[in-house]
Amino acid sequence: MPGDDCIERLLFGGAISTVFPLRFQDISNIRPVPDHQEVFADPNRDESLIFELLDLKRDVEDNGSATWFLRDLATEQDAEGSLVLEHSGMADVEGLRYRDIPTVITTAVGQMSISKGRQGREAQNIVRVYLANIRLKEVGTDVLITAYEPLLINPLSESARTVGYGPAVPARESGCLPVADAFQLAVSNFKVHDWNLFGAGP
Repeated sequence: MPGDDCIERLLFGGAISTVFPLRFQDISNIRPVPDHQEVFADPNRDESLIFELLDLKRDVEDNGSATWFLRDLATEQDAEGSLVLEHSGMADVEGLRYRDIPTVITTAVGQMSISKGRQGREAQNIVRVYLANIRLKEVGTDVLITAYEPLLINPLSESARTVGYGPAVPARESGCLPVADAFQLAVSNFKVHDWNLFGAGP
């Protein structure tokens, strides 16, 4: 979409790459994030994309793993009224094979009420959350790609100072690629260039 160019972005020192809109800026230098995360945000719309590397949850079934992580995220963020809206079955990702072992990916979409930072429940925003779980089993890693799309901004939220409060303006009305499309781009273009990132050989 005009004004919202999508380009290949390097993650984790260039070991991984994917594609998403330029409007999502790296905010790691603005607020500290864990080493296993890279966070990008569009401050003008309070939308974000998070890439996270976790130890493989071996006790979580492949089918529906994204739903499991989405529910875990809701618990971790003390979210209210969380619900899963949809989820995908398993898909084999050909371009992410390590030593000819297929990579499994599932996705889930949910809605929840969460507050930013340490703000309490009285400042919760309603957001739609898109989550993909890429299971790199041979290197013992669960990759999470999570996108946050605000639906309703609470007047008490710190987000209200930047984007205003009330129902969020739809992305297309602002000349932006919708979060759902940006998320799909990031997932479908995800590539590993250096398997040593996971302590594995080439």
